[in-house]
Amino acid sequence: MNVSWDNFHIFASVALILWTFGAFYALFSEKQRISIGLTLAGTVIFALFITGFWIALQRPPLRTMGETRLWYSFFMSIAGLLTYIRWKYRWILLFSTTVSAVFILINLIKPEIHDQSLMPALQSFWFVPHVTVYMFSYSVLGCAFLLGCIGLFHHREHYLEAADKLVYTGTAFLTLGMLTGSIWAKAAWGNYWSWDPKETWAAITWAGYLLYIHLRLMKSLKPRILYTVLIISFLALQMCWYGVNYLPAAQQSVHLYNRK
Repeated sequence: MNVSWDNFHIFASVALILWTFGAFYALFSEKQRISIGLTLAGTVIFALFITGFWIALQRPPLRTMGETRLWYSFFMSIAGLLTYIRWKYRWILLFSTTVSAVFILINLIKPEIHDQSLMPALQSFWFVPHVTVYMFSYSVLGCAFLLGCIGLFHHREHYLEAADKLVYTGTAFLTLGMLTGSIWAKAAWGNYWSWDPKETWAAITWAGYLLYIHLRLMKSLKPRILYTVLIISFLALQMCWYGVNYLPAAQQSVHLYNRK
């Protein structure tokens, strides 16, 4: 079967069904292995689509917003599963599945189909590691955002402890993404950093999570402040990811790759 957007709904539906059953098993059953197995099976199905789509396109499916949403849904399921395994939060799989479902639904409504070609700037070794590292960091920080939202209204100390680990991991990958992006930019455009709108919001996002890490060292701070910083940082991340595309200045951005 030729894998394309035309049959994305089949893979996505099967993955979502498995993720949903896994999430409900986590909520209402003590059988952790079943919920892990179902969630993992859904992730494998989704990975099969990405792999087949990559082969069919003859290029990495990372060019458009629709294609990056694929990776976000994929990595969100992984981040949610790892968080569930590590901290046993019964609700985390339901939240990660819901977020993945939203991005899948957007892709079904607006798939953003483009041809197989890649512009010269994207024909780089750094293209795949840069984007996938960023997508993974976004998904891990998405789980920290969920903890921030819940903790803001129903604080538990272990929420912050889990958020710490997620933020440390997500920020590390965010930093790696910025470094690989800088190396790529130097090779493609001659500068490591140009304060392009995308880069500016990337720096704001990075600073937000560094602020959280530093504030965490101040034991006297109220948890509500920390949760608020988590939430604001994630909103900045959303602006960095796709919000900048709607800014007038972004129309001349070197990061706008989806022009036909």
